[in-house]
Amino acid sequence: MAWSYSSISTFKQCPKKYFHLKVAVDVQDTGSEAMVYGNQVHKAAEEFVKSGAPIPPKFKFVEPIVHALNKITGVKHCELQLGIRKTKPGYEPCGFFDKDVWWRGIADLFIKDETKGFLVDYKTSKSARYADTKQLDMLAGAMFVHHPEMTIIKSALAFVVSSELVKKKHTAENTTEYLSVFDAELDRLDGAILSGVWNANPGPLCGWCPVVLCEHNTKRR
Repeated sequence: MAWSYSSISTFKQCPKKYFHLKVAVDVQDTGSEAMVYGNQVHKAAEEFVKSGAPIPPKFKFVEPIVHALNKITGVKHCELQLGIRKTKPGYEPCGFFDKDVWWRGIADLFIKDETKGFLVDYKTSKSARYADTKQLDMLAGAMFVHHPEMTIIKSALAFVVSSELVKKKHTAENTTEYLSVFDAELDRLDGAILSGVWNANPGPLCGWCPVVLCEHNTKRR
């Protein structure tokens, strides 16, 4: 099965939720209010970088970061879809929707300046306290696979609400390492697929889970 950062995050949060959304496909996640809000913020930032469209007043807080990003020299790509195919020799670039795609990812903003690049993923969390830079590793690794002429990528999680940047620097010689950062999680996912065991992982977010028939979903009470 093809995977993404969001899907492996769902599996880590709750294997049972992952099973219903991705394997049985008997539940649809229509999106929380936070997800809808995040998508709107992403769209506002994208339209500003692509065409200079004004930031809507309710999203003015993103202006300091997107103005700074827009000043970086290079060719800018917004919402860039990437696919990686895993082969015996290693990894190959492929289309986002190819049948044999192994991993899918979307770069919110990628700026290419000859052999150097700048990669940004927007976050609408209120702080960068729980930032997970492994997502940046995967995106940077995929960029090196798709653009073998590149040598260095500077990446950042841009927390637009708190105006924080969590930065990393990636180099082409470490591409395989970047593309392996989720191997442990993928091994556990493979184990669940082979065994057919998808145990629930109850927590404080159960009440917002789309799997409403789960015994841990507090919406039922």
